[in-house]
Amino acid sequence: MKFDMVTIKNFRNFENISVALTNKNVLFGMNDVGKTNFLYALRFVFDKDIRRQNFNDTDYYKKHIGSPIEIIVTIDISDQGDSDSQKLRAKLKGALLSGQNKVYIKVAASYDEKEMVGVPILYWGGDSNELEEMKVHGTFFEIDYVFNVIYIDAYVDLYALFKKNANTLLANNDEQDRSTLENIQKTCNSLNAQISSLSGIKSFEEKIAPEYRKFRHEAVTVSVKSEIAVKGLYSNIVPYIKQDADDSLYPTSGEGRKKLLVYSIFDLLSKEEEDKKINLFLIEEPENHLHRSMQIALSHVLFSENKYQYLFITTHSPYVLAEMDQVNLVRIYNADKIVSRSVLYVVPEEFKDQRKMLNRGLTEAIFADKVLLVEGPSEMVLFGKVLSEKNPFYEADGIYILSVGGFGFKPYQSILNALKIYNVVKTDNDLRKPRNKETYSVLGFMRLNGLIGETILPEDPVSEKSVAVKRELYDKNRETLDRIRSNYSLYLSRCSLEEDLDEVIHDKMVEYLPSADGNVIGYLQEAKNNHMVELAEKLTKNDCELIFEHYNFACLKRIAE
Repeated sequence: MKFDMVTIKNFRNFENISVALTNKNVLFGMNDVGKTNFLYALRFVFDKDIRRQNFNDTDYYKKHIGSPIEIIVTIDISDQGDSDSQKLRAKLKGALLSGQNKVYIKVAASYDEKEMVGVPILYWGGDSNELEEMKVHGTFFEIDYVFNVIYIDAYVDLYALFKKNANTLLANNDEQDRSTLENIQKTCNSLNAQISSLSGIKSFEEKIAPEYRKFRHEAVTVSVKSEIAVKGLYSNIVPYIKQDADDSLYPTSGEGRKKLLVYSIFDLLSKEEEDKKINLFLIEEPENHLHRSMQIALSHVLFSENKYQYLFITTHSPYVLAEMDQVNLVRIYNADKIVSRSVLYVVPEEFKDQRKMLNRGLTEAIFADKVLLVEGPSEMVLFGKVLSEKNPFYEADGIYILSVGGFGFKPYQSILNALKIYNVVKTDNDLRKPRNKETYSVLGFMRLNGLIGETILPEDPVSEKSVAVKRELYDKNRETLDRIRSNYSLYLSRCSLEEDLDEVIHDKMVEYLPSADGNVIGYLQEAKNNHMVELAEKLTKNDCELIFEHYNFACLKRIAE
């Protein structure tokens, strides 16, 4: 079974949106773009507890109550050997014809102005144009016997969750439990008898009843009892943490500790249902109250363990996505009206062993509005300094600088493009001598052609590797390179970062780097990151302005536009 698509019409801040899905989906975007509303759209389809509340007029897009709300989820059940596909097929019965391998589940609600409510009606079937109205038994629709929704909000109350599910979590099935429960009841009765004998309790009970009767003439008395004896064994119990080799009990007071216990409890509850139903996890901002290291540990659980087979998660944290693979990235954003872009993200096979590093760069980038992709840490240091002088809040304004390192530009750029996240590439005019060859490949030109997807720049090799050859190569093709800048946001260095910078502020570099003995380019290339930090710390606002305005670094002006 595989989730395929969801279409949401006239619901909250979604006028009409369709999003491709898979079984693990990550929803992200700025605040107030509708991530929680997206989850609620799914809940109105699959969650009986939400559906019972019906739709209010505020659930209709801009209160357009003249048009119905429609939410349609498409699920692929072509894998007939899959047990979850079989569960869904078994309930659909006549609504699914032979040969139909997709299920369309729709909730629709027209607003009743007299009753001031929109009542959800569910439909399903194998043909989106001829859906069958779903049978309902009391408040249960047929789908409620197939799916078990586990919704975990960002601020779930541990104690309320525990108390609500105590009877399920603490089921007493052993024969010996009966006599133990009888002994507990006797103990509670004894406890209440002893409580009643205390002088303070007696005095309170004697004084309070006459005071009460001043307000209401009733023949009543007031008794003080233990709640556990009156409401039952589980009425007032809470989980505590006990560390190994320590008999002390520690209250679960820390929010992070509570959050981890919440996930543990939901895991147990999901196991109770997994044989009978399909568990569907909807999780909001799991990073709240969790330290970075715990977010990474949670990432491993969410994206690696089979119990979270069907997952929709909203997050603002790159650490929660550290272990992601085979997930659908869904970006929700505001472009006059709320729209969305999604892309299936699979860690490339050659980077499997470095998945966490690859994901870290990518997940930080997808939370930005504009991304400047650069070769390495030297560019990050220099460009960060220049942009911060132009705008100290450039990161808060949604600009992010990402070093691609050994992964190259392609894995990042393809995802950013698919998600409609504006990106600019700045790369070096590299020349490289292949093994057993006497000439040098024009690696920088070839890299740009690869990113564009066609051969726009010449790829003929050159006879030597020198600064002069690189600049000559660039100048001969400058018209094409400028067109590539304009049309594709791809910027090639005339030579390299250090040599291009030397063209702009050579005298200042000699002044700021006395240890270089005049060879500032060699000095910067010798220990790239450390020496670039040394230089960046000394750059003035005027230096940064010169760099920002220079042709060699036009990528900075482009990303800052």
